[in-house]
Amino acid sequence: MTTLTELFRQQVARTPTAVAVRCAGTSVSYATLDRRANQLAHHLIGLGAGPESVIGVSLERGVELVVALLAIHKTGGAYLPLDPDYPLPRIRYMRADSRAETVITSATFASLDGPDHDPAVPVLPAHPAYVIYTSGSTGRPKGVVIDHRGIVNRLRWMQDEYGLGADDRVLQKTPYSFDVSVWEFFWPLITGAALVVARPGGHRDPAYLASVIAAEGITTIHFVPSMLRTFLAEPVGALPSLRRLLCSGEALTAGLVADAAGRIGCEVHNLYGPTEASVDVTAIRCLPGEPVTIGRPIANTCVRIVDADLDPVPEGELCISGVQLARGYLGRPGLTADRFVPNPFGDGDRLYRTGDRARWRPDGTIDYLGRLDHQVKIRGHRVELGEVESVLCGHPAVHAAAVTVHRPGDLEPRLVAHVVPVGPADVASLRAHLAGQLPEHMVPALFLILPKLPLTPSGKTDRAALPAPGGTRPELRVAYASARSATEATLVEVWEQVLEIAPVGIRDPFLELGGQSLAAARICARVRQRFGGHVSAADLLEAVTVERMAQLVAAAPAGPPPITRIGS
Repeated sequence: MTTLTELFRQQVARTPTAVAVRCAGTSVSYATLDRRANQLAHHLIGLGAGPESVIGVSLERGVELVVALLAIHKTGGAYLPLDPDYPLPRIRYMRADSRAETVITSATFASLDGPDHDPAVPVLPAHPAYVIYTSGSTGRPKGVVIDHRGIVNRLRWMQDEYGLGADDRVLQKTPYSFDVSVWEFFWPLITGAALVVARPGGHRDPAYLASVIAAEGITTIHFVPSMLRTFLAEPVGALPSLRRLLCSGEALTAGLVADAAGRIGCEVHNLYGPTEASVDVTAIRCLPGEPVTIGRPIANTCVRIVDADLDPVPEGELCISGVQLARGYLGRPGLTADRFVPNPFGDGDRLYRTGDRARWRPDGTIDYLGRLDHQVKIRGHRVELGEVESVLCGHPAVHAAAVTVHRPGDLEPRLVAHVVPVGPADVASLRAHLAGQLPEHMVPALFLILPKLPLTPSGKTDRAALPAPGGTRPELRVAYASARSATEATLVEVWEQVLEIAPVGIRDPFLELGGQSLAAARICARVRQRFGGHVSAADLLEAVTVERMAQLVAAAPAGPPPITRIGS
């Protein structure tokens, strides 16, 4: 076994002058990237970083982020993503819980100076590579610790399976707080390919993604299925450079596979795995017209389907063993012991109980059937409904609350908060309270005010009896106002179609109608089809209302967003 640090070092020696990273029209060679990472590593060591330390990273997507991750590994430490978009209380909690004394920010690079030779710290396969926090059912997120041994196995399997070469370009667009980003960063950098870094926020803009794929000659890209559906709704032209499209994070449908294969023409692969097992543990190439499964186990991993007593069954809980298992949850020995149990099958010391329900197919592949608990996936991110409920019930105006997931039509799943208030309900206050403590994907899209929560005979919340959103305009803090022009009328029609809510007033706040980033991207794609100019999802999230969006449409430039071409 080896480490990410050593694999990158070997690649630098093989191709020092090759392009390692492309970002915003700038190219950085492997040798230059290595020297910059060495320089930062020496700085971090001077601050006390070393093997087993956890170092926070709070940077926007860019070359500095890549340098930071490599530098932390050169110290023997593990990187902790502290996404700048996260609410400050959550960032403070993760930093305190992980005991990350040092945090790398853009200011770290402002006065960086010192030696640029390799610090030569002995980094072992058993040393931690990263700590990623996931949603926690008790109201506290939990840090998953992955060592080099696990993620190296995952990347080596990926290279054996897909074979990146020097002419490949991998787009890094996944937020680095999400574990898919790990292979996006490191797979190209240990195989001699080029890592192309999307601009901050670019992962939410289908038009931008199509432009950067074409301009940079991207060959490999990842999509969460809900974002892939939004991307394919964009009127993109041919993307001949794409060779492989990898999907994970949500259930992939046969219809989406057929659409992607027909529109793009590249290979489509479906991968499955929890953060606790080094990103992915099963995979399969999906062909149009065939059933979509999560495939078979990858190298050096074993998958079992068991009942509550850990006896093998055709359909039950999916459990994982093998080299890719996490150490456990940082500082949470009880929770670790609950999920990582002694392995009765003899193919490893531990067995990780995923909580996912699955079944074996006759051909040896696996069907994913959903969850055994109240955990859900929102845009590929795990969300424990109990954590959202815990924060919501912390608002002084909430007497009781339950959070469910609603799947309207072909839209991405949405969180719905069912709230029993103390006195008059102020939805804007509830939303602000949640947004101040939770990441954006964990804030419910819709709030339903109830006189009481339905209960089961045992006194628990009867989730099956909770009402679903009705598709009508919710009670808002603004009065309904109808369209006054043809542009506003068209925009109202688009909003109503995408949000599946009617009627929509021109001053209705987008977020209070249940709008989120993927819905914004879909609205903008349809607006570009109707009006021709480029309006981004970021524009809509800032515009807030149909009235303001109509003004943006009138001023919008024609064509897609500008992208710097290769070689510039």
